[in-house]
Amino acid sequence: MSNGFAKVIIAVIIGFFVLRSCNTCTRSSSNRSSSTVENWQKTPVDKLITSLNNEQNYSIILLDMDSRSQKYYHMYNIVIEKPDTVLSQTTDWEEVPDVFFSANVDNMGMKKKKKKDGKLSKKASPAGYNHYVGNPKYGRWEERNGSSFWAFYGQYAFMSSMFNLMAYPARRSYYDDYYGGGYYGSRPYYGPSGRNVYGTKSYTSSGTGKSSTWGNKPSSFKQNVRSQVKRSAAASQSRSYKSSSSYSRNSRSSSRYSSSSSRSRSGGFGK
Repeated sequence: MSNGFAKVIIAVIIGFFVLRSCNTCTRSSSNRSSSTVENWQKTPVDKLITSLNNEQNYSIILLDMDSRSQKYYHMYNIVIEKPDTVLSQTTDWEEVPDVFFSANVDNMGMKKKKKKDGKLSKKASPAGYNHYVGNPKYGRWEERNGSSFWAFYGQYAFMSSMFNLMAYPARRSYYDDYYGGGYYGSRPYYGPSGRNVYGTKSYTSSGTGKSSTWGNKPSSFKQNVRSQVKRSAAASQSRSYKSSSSYSRNSRSSSRYSSSSSRSRSGGFGK
């Protein structure tokens, strides 16, 4: 056999095993992708975003929450800004994953998602802060007892109640803190440092906030749910991690075997 012909045969054999190895990696990658899809659960907020795809300006607010028989539920208020009006709609109760409920247990009354001028933002913020408070189209800042508060014009007065600003009015100092303190578009804002003015507490503090299913529950119930959902969410995340790790280990093992097999066989033929 000539040296040239032998080299061709060796190249063909090496190519065969390299292709086989790549196919194994592709199947492993496909398995990991399949596992990720199975572990990921679409939330009601994801579905709302899809349904509102054609809207340029809207807010999705976590209006209320509840727990029944170790299942978790949210209710949302959708506020859509049109050129000549503002539309508001409340959803029915929607079951949500334990991980999602746990992540948002302090966000009742907060804006969960917003779209402004076609750009989507996913950071929790006080309801109304991004579209309406501070916008001269809807109101103005007024001085009261040495402090400045936001006041909606008469035709938009309903927004104070809708955004729960009757109990906790939007102070200019809070508004400036939100925009100037590195919160806007970056991290949730619950009020000045050390104070939980916005979020779940504003609906559950004694004698303040709007009436709500969660706010009317006894403290013992809310504490039990918080503990329960924290454990449940941790277990769900652990199962998801183990599942992904299992696929990852199998993939690495398969890749090592394929590479080792390819090297040993090509080496043997080359001698």
